[in-house]
Amino acid sequence: MRQPAHGGNLAWAAALAGCPPDAILDFSASISPLGPPNSTIAAIKSQIGNLKHYPDPNYSELRLALSHFHQLPSEWILPGNGSAELLTLIGRELAQLAATILITPAFGDYYRTLAAYNANVLECPLSLVTGHWSLFLDKGQRTKDKGLLLNNPHNPTGKLFTQDSILPYLEQFALVVVDEAFMDFVPPNEEQSLIPVVQEYPNLVVLRSLTKFYSLPGLRLGYAIAHPDCLAKWQLWRDPWPVNTLAAVAAIAALQDTEFQQQTWAWLPPARNQLFQGLAEIPGLQPQASAANFLLVESQESTSQLQQQLLKYHQILIRDCLSFKELGDRFFRVAVREESDNQRLLTALKES
Repeated sequence: MRQPAHGGNLAWAAALAGCPPDAILDFSASISPLGPPNSTIAAIKSQIGNLKHYPDPNYSELRLALSHFHQLPSEWILPGNGSAELLTLIGRELAQLAATILITPAFGDYYRTLAAYNANVLECPLSLVTGHWSLFLDKGQRTKDKGLLLNNPHNPTGKLFTQDSILPYLEQFALVVVDEAFMDFVPPNEEQSLIPVVQEYPNLVVLRSLTKFYSLPGLRLGYAIAHPDCLAKWQLWRDPWPVNTLAAVAAIAALQDTEFQQQTWAWLPPARNQLFQGLAEIPGLQPQASAANFLLVESQESTSQLQQQLLKYHQILIRDCLSFKELGDRFFRVAVREESDNQRLLTALKES
């Protein structure tokens, strides 16, 4: 079976480990271990009877819930079949520009969608200086006929860019796309989202995912926030009913579950710190500081070999970084899980 480019492929991991998929302890997919929230499960069950009907093609209730959540008019919001579907629409948009500046290392789906429309891609690597990743774009790359695509917090480094560090680029590019798939994990008093300024910049698109924070990757639900004219055009490009009925009601329930949100913000910092400190104490490993629910770890040994050892002897799956060509075989990424799981990983790494 071919090695996956994404994390979370338990069928591949189980085949290598020689065990059932549910025996794998998965650190490769950056999904919260706390969910799905009970509220979303109850909402899904309540709508089983409505599967005999088509979803509302306008997703009025879902867009209204998102509107209240972000304090934005609903016409500025477009739900999608995961952020992957919306990325495909954005790729078509970016391909119409002279070039797209892509901040690297970059999520593999960015390359997929840009290649699908033959977009001209100019890579701009982050620099790793004394253990800290920094964003710096050469002035020659900032022109009004180009686009900029980045994520914040950045995947796979976990770096959180400040809003102020991104805002100047909105004056220098034709289109700026900020993928905030992991921004939910940053507490409200620390987050650096560009959603509050989206109505001031018609060339800004913000992408969000509801699947990682609420542990719902199997439902596929994300949304884009952008100027209504842009969203109306994308609506014409895609198939009808991209979001299923169960995903829509689950999202509404999740957005209203403030108790779950507070629980997650209270859980993550100490759990992440426990994992960070444990990794830092293992010779040959150097974890990077992160604002998200995952850690990027630099290793003095081959991480692809380490991945296979952890699977074969401990049934633990970590995310190698071979698909990030800037990182290669000397980095791996691990999700932050609950304390007992984190400790199991640390023990296995010490023995590997």
